[in-house]
Amino acid sequence: MSLKDRITEDMKDAMRARQADRLSTIRMLLAACKQREVDERITLDDVAVIGIVDKLIKQRKDSIAAFAQAGRTDLVDKETAEIAVLQAYLPQRLDAAQITAEVARLVAEVGAKGPGDMGKVMAAAKAQLAGKADMAQVSSAVKAALAG
Repeated sequence: MSLKDRITEDMKDAMRARQADRLSTIRMLLAACKQREVDERITLDDVAVIGIVDKLIKQRKDSIAAFAQAGRTDLVDKETAEIAVLQAYLPQRLDAAQITAEVARLVAEVGAKGPGDMGKVMAAAKAQLAGKADMAQVSSAVKAALAG
């Protein structure tokens, strides 16, 4: 079963269970997937769906920071609940040690020498680690590896 099919099944389960908040989050995710399919005239595979989930989680985290600064705890709680629903569709994330090891391997593979090669390493990292690791952590690890 593809990830998109699993999300659709979860939407049906949320409808049957009358879980309004979960249902609205899943519908938002499916709408984002459908929008990308229509815009690019493609059928999304699991990697592309994971990319969309990652993007939506990042948007929620940015919103949480803004809402927390404004003192809107009600909206912070709503966004946090949406993140919890979305994270169920991500594969197991790499921890910091695994990210560092992968970045070291990629630096050697690409033949990067210094900070000027960060773009090359990040392009390789994005291709191999998308959905498996937080790209902000990957970027920090690449900076550290190229600086040292």
